[in-house]
Amino acid sequence: MLTGANLLNNPFLNKGTAFTKEERAKYGLTGMLPATVQTLEQQSVQAYGQYLSKPSDLEKRIFLMNIFNTNRTLFYKLMGQHIVEFMPVVYDPVVADSIEQYNEIFVKPQDAAFLSVDAPEDIKATLQNAADGRDIRLIVATDAEGILGMGDWGVNGVDIAIGKLMVYTAAAGINPNQVLPVSIDAGTNNQVLLNDPLYLGNRHERLQGEAYMEFIDQFVSASTELFPELLLHWEDFGRGNAANILAKYQDKITTFNDDIQGTGIVVLAGVLGGLNISKAELKDQIVLTYGAGTAGVGIAEILLDEMVRSGIPEAEARTHFYQVDKQGLLFDDMDDLTPGQTPFARKRSEFANSEALTSLEEVVKAIHPTIMIGTSTQPGTFTESIVKEMAAHTERPIIMPLSNPTKLAEATAEDLIKWTDGRALVGTGIPAADVEYNGVTYEIGQANNALMYPGLGLGLIASTAMRVTSQTISDASHALGGIVDVTKPGASILPPVSKLNEFSRTIAETVVASVLSQNLNREPIDDVKTAVDQAKWVPEYTDLTEA
Repeated sequence: MLTGANLLNNPFLNKGTAFTKEERAKYGLTGMLPATVQTLEQQSVQAYGQYLSKPSDLEKRIFLMNIFNTNRTLFYKLMGQHIVEFMPVVYDPVVADSIEQYNEIFVKPQDAAFLSVDAPEDIKATLQNAADGRDIRLIVATDAEGILGMGDWGVNGVDIAIGKLMVYTAAAGINPNQVLPVSIDAGTNNQVLLNDPLYLGNRHERLQGEAYMEFIDQFVSASTELFPELLLHWEDFGRGNAANILAKYQDKITTFNDDIQGTGIVVLAGVLGGLNISKAELKDQIVLTYGAGTAGVGIAEILLDEMVRSGIPEAEARTHFYQVDKQGLLFDDMDDLTPGQTPFARKRSEFANSEALTSLEEVVKAIHPTIMIGTSTQPGTFTESIVKEMAAHTERPIIMPLSNPTKLAEATAEDLIKWTDGRALVGTGIPAADVEYNGVTYEIGQANNALMYPGLGLGLIASTAMRVTSQTISDASHALGGIVDVTKPGASILPPVSKLNEFSRTIAETVVASVLSQNLNREPIDDVKTAVDQAKWVPEYTDLTEA
């Protein structure tokens, strides 16, 4: 039993000034705290005032992380009350600043597990040590080779896993005592880090190939053995490794890759929301993805799967998809295609001028897309001429510049609305303000993965799911896309982050029902809502005198 200073230093049990006099007496805390016993609500008001006094977003994040490190319940109470304000601070985009300065501002490991490819024999012990006897149901693992908009940041990228888990709990109520961030330190090819005397990770180039995959095998084996009800979430792995890892394990364990599938699920939901507004059908759409990396390919795969699910044969459905990368339109005779790009590459015989299709504008002129999605991290590339060309051939173009942070976005929502005379159905990768145009207020949906993965995760955990299937992904996307208010002028194609808690619950219930319909639950479940209720954690203090 934890007592005294040990209890105050345990973030999962610490209540700070909210320990009652009885608890203080029982657990050796008498005299270790000021006399006044505060409520959780009083603590949150006090902490929010302190938060507001911080001069920069990074200082605000550091302050919140200090609360996270000392009192999880208070942290999530605060975040639940201010989720729209805190989301960009604890996660994207401010997390980028903390990653870049991780070595300088490091104070605590924040209960993460740090796995080193140089010590595979320590994998199991590392996971056990970090879990510290907790019943882990969710791991977010990253090797931080492919952080969107940032690239390779080595062990510093652990902040991505930590931030992702914060959103899981704040948005969907996944128990913070049952989650574990994992850093897979495979080395780094970032020379700035290797030259930094303060860098805390392995000081060598990234391990690749068979040795790398063998380490991943050992990690998966150890984690699923230690935590048999585990949901394993992969985050920000490099292009090739991300796809290979997902392909290897998705039919064996309960797992998904947020960059490949999570982004695709939210984009599908946005597309479905947009089609609900325009009254068009998915089978009639021409889809162009600009940026054919992990996210772009993942989005195309999920949209393709949905089109096939709607009744179109796969070969025909593939003719609706075009991918543009740095080479221009991807053709099947190119020798530098990734395994993910190859199935979407087109034949030059389809075009009289294939050699000219090396720019986005030329491709748009040639194919007349109805949906254009940007994951390129190339700022300003959805130009006025390109957007007007697209809008000339479709009544309600769906345009989603998803690259983030803000400085990398392919276009702004305001420009897209203006250039299309208010006809564009817009989703952005970063928060965007409403756009006023010709007397109409256009609400801009943010295609933030946080709209989906918290509810998806809660549903998978609540349902004791054995796999994450394309059917479950489709059902979750329809649930999110169906929340759109199609009757409202200027309606958003996605629901707002301010209602994240509400629709995370809706998605979770949909996921549980989907898992049950596929007979993929480990344990019997009688009622969907009850299963979600039992899995959901609420930030409230418990009476430790009854423990």
